[in-house]
Amino acid sequence: MNLPALADLFASHGLRLLPGSYPVPVELLVQLPDATIARFSARGTTLRLRTYSPDALTTITIPAECGCGDHHPQTGPARVTLSRYAVPLEERVIDGELEHGWHHHEAGLLRLADAVPHFFTLLDQLRARELVGVA
Repeated sequence: MNLPALADLFASHGLRLLPGSYPVPVELLVQLPDATIARFSARGTTLRLRTYSPDALTTITIPAECGCGDHHPQTGPARVTLSRYAVPLEERVIDGELEHGWHHHEAGLLRLADAVPHFFTLLDQLRARELVGVA
């Protein structure tokens, strides 16, 4: 699985894969149907899904190496990321050590196709909590 295929899969679930997502190690920025931003990461032995308000996204411009403008443009490419001041609204975690017996950095070694089911598991946990909160 690659990011374009994942974007198609997410679109079929009403989700939007955002720029700033990376397949190795897995780090995904996803816009949920209510415009909330979800950040999923696989690091160490932990799989983590945090949600943020829609205004937590920002764009940073990477400066050129020298910045002189003679042989490089003064500004480089733009990158979409979460603001450094963004505060998570909610967080769900899968502890790989407890649930899978991982001991080192197995979460960081997951391929995109292997990490996506964990994303949906954590997303379902968030949605289940929202339904309980409404009832």
